[in-house]
Amino acid sequence: MAIDLEIIAHGEQGDSKQELRLWLRLLATTKLVSQDIRRRLRLEFGMTLPQFDLLAQLYREPEGLRLGELSKRTMVTNGNVTGLVERLEVDGLVIRETPGADRRVTVARLTDQGRDSFARMAAAHEGWLHDMMADVEPATIERLLSEMELLKRSAQNHLSGGEDE
Repeated sequence: MAIDLEIIAHGEQGDSKQELRLWLRLLATTKLVSQDIRRRLRLEFGMTLPQFDLLAQLYREPEGLRLGELSKRTMVTNGNVTGLVERLEVDGLVIRETPGADRRVTVARLTDQGRDSFARMAAAHEGWLHDMMADVEPATIERLLSEMELLKRSAQNHLSGGEDE
């Protein structure tokens, strides 16, 4: 069993490390959820989380997206996006097209099979998240969403200037 990251912040100083403890709790929770989602995607659909994320972006854009835009939206390098798209194309989920005369522009879009497959994966994904959060009251989830918005805004207001990284 993995050691909880929060143990790092516990010490003699008590409440003086609240921000650190919160950050570590966010990281630990994200890690737990991400690991389980990755495992389930792999076992149930033979899919990686980056592939799922790419399909999610294309699902929202029926006309497709340029590979560069996909790279920005998924926070994956251009080279890795190309590899992901190629793999999904081999699986029949995505098609690449060159619209117009500019052969430098490549657009990826979902095939009908890709749209159907993603819809099944998205429904399962939603169910997994619901199951993982089953012990949390809906009112608590709503309150956490609101509070996390405050935290996100505060972080955005105090970025050090390296937000592009």
